[in-house]
Amino acid sequence: MAPNPAIMEAVEQLGYRVTVGDVATQAGFNVNLAQQGLLALATDVGGHLQVAETGEIVYLFPKNLRAVLRNKFLRLRLQEWWKKVWRVLFYLIRISFGVLLLASIALIIVTIFVLLTAINQSSDDDNSDRGYGGGSSFFMPYFWIGPNWFGVFSPDYDRRYQERREEENQLNFFEAIFSFLFGDGNPNADLEERRQKEIAAVIRTNRGAVVGEQIAPYLDDIGSGYAQEYEDYMLPVLTRFNGQPTVSPEGNIVYVFPELQSYASRRQQLLAIPPYLQELPQRFSAASSGQLGLSIGLGVLNLGGALFLGSLLADIAAGGLVGFVQAIYWLLLGYGAAFLGVPLVRYFWLKRRNNKIGDRNAQRQERSLQLADSTVKQKIAYARQFAAQNVITNEDLTYTTETDLLDQEAENSDQIDAEWQRRLRESGH
Repeated sequence: MAPNPAIMEAVEQLGYRVTVGDVATQAGFNVNLAQQGLLALATDVGGHLQVAETGEIVYLFPKNLRAVLRNKFLRLRLQEWWKKVWRVLFYLIRISFGVLLLASIALIIVTIFVLLTAINQSSDDDNSDRGYGGGSSFFMPYFWIGPNWFGVFSPDYDRRYQERREEENQLNFFEAIFSFLFGDGNPNADLEERRQKEIAAVIRTNRGAVVGEQIAPYLDDIGSGYAQEYEDYMLPVLTRFNGQPTVSPEGNIVYVFPELQSYASRRQQLLAIPPYLQELPQRFSAASSGQLGLSIGLGVLNLGGALFLGSLLADIAAGGLVGFVQAIYWLLLGYGAAFLGVPLVRYFWLKRRNNKIGDRNAQRQERSLQLADSTVKQKIAYARQFAAQNVITNEDLTYTTETDLLDQEAENSDQIDAEWQRRLRESGH
């Protein structure tokens, strides 16, 4: 079983000594999945198990676990290699749209210049049957594309791109073209991960005992009628975090999560928990208004130039540059139409999508306000009876795989004898 990268990252963030509940909270994983992943990772990197007197298990990992795995798994090496290759490939794909736009405009302008020059020469010489060959000499106008647009060829471009991505007016020309066409990615790509992290954090904050109304603001579909009254929406949460339902004398349901009541350290990373799960609206583009205007202007120039070129190429048979352009003319025209059409369609699609995101956020926010209801407060007060927080320290351990079992038993026997001797001395015998 290959190690799960998310579990590895959670172990590193938690200081290499964790419980199943720690990792399930940090990574937003199913408790069973977190336990399986920790067992697999401990097996692969030579981790250790520590057992407390209460029966709780703490996993202890070496701090060089990634180095151990890299040396052990060829698959991880290939994945890391492909990740680097893909960064370069995606970078090339990202800038290719701007390069194609400039190449298309330049090719259209040069071809129009050649055709108009040939037509003028034909008119001056009064030679109507002169062909338009590739031997015509022409002057290619200087096409200014602005300063620093080729900064994308800098070796550290990929690192700087991520730093600048969220800062308006920091995109260069090629980045702005790609952003205009396809946007800047889905800001809610990690929504499910955030959802599970926030749910686990709410459970942890309430020391492993919650009511359904505390979890509902982080869910989307909680049903209605019978399903909502009997809190069917909590079933997936119980399954993921290994929870147990308990019924109060008033008939209300309280959910207890024993696995999330155990900690490997008193110093735990505190997560800022929003009152409800918030989806982020997707912006059309991170490019500035000036860059968007430039992109639209170049797109109009490209499409208009293609249409004008088509009128010049009508009923003309030629070779050389003109013949080449004539052969790919429909590609040029199609690219010009798509360059303006794709962002237009995407604009209306994003508008509709953001409206739905706003509706879902409003519904979750409304559910979060139910926590102020007196009935819900009573349920929460009852849930606190089941709240617990068990921190497993080294003093609580009865067994660890770090040392041999016989050595540990001998050490425990010595500790017991020393304790008896101390008590005898204190009693005066």
